[in-house]
Amino acid sequence: MSHELINPEGLPPAVGFSHAVLPATGRTVYLGGQAGIRADGTVPEGIVAQFDLACENVVKALAAAGGSPEHLVSMQIFATDTDGYAAALPALGAAYRKHFGKHYPAIAYLGVSRLFEPSALVELVCIAVVPDQR
Repeated sequence: MSHELINPEGLPPAVGFSHAVLPATGRTVYLGGQAGIRADGTVPEGIVAQFDLACENVVKALAAAGGSPEHLVSMQIFATDTDGYAAALPALGAAYRKHFGKHYPAIAYLGVSRLFEPSALVELVCIAVVPDQR
């Protein structure tokens, strides 16, 4: 059983996200904020490199909980440079698809003044539902 991605008529086209997700029955996994920070604590330069690493970190944390990218039902993207994020959308989209494929959960983008790690430009907060194995 998989999650049902819902994009009803009467709402703007859902490009790169879904308006709603009806999750399959399973275990809910709440992932803590994942920034583009390496295991040694260093942070790569640039929003695209950081977003790519943040996505990789989401996949690793989710895998440790028994899940995989298609189990994501919600993602919040926090970034400190809205204009830079918008300008990098094609490269950010490629980085997203590298880790999550064409699975687009309910996604929200939020511009923030800073993140906990001062050199971090982006952080992802996700929720996944790992379906029951029936």
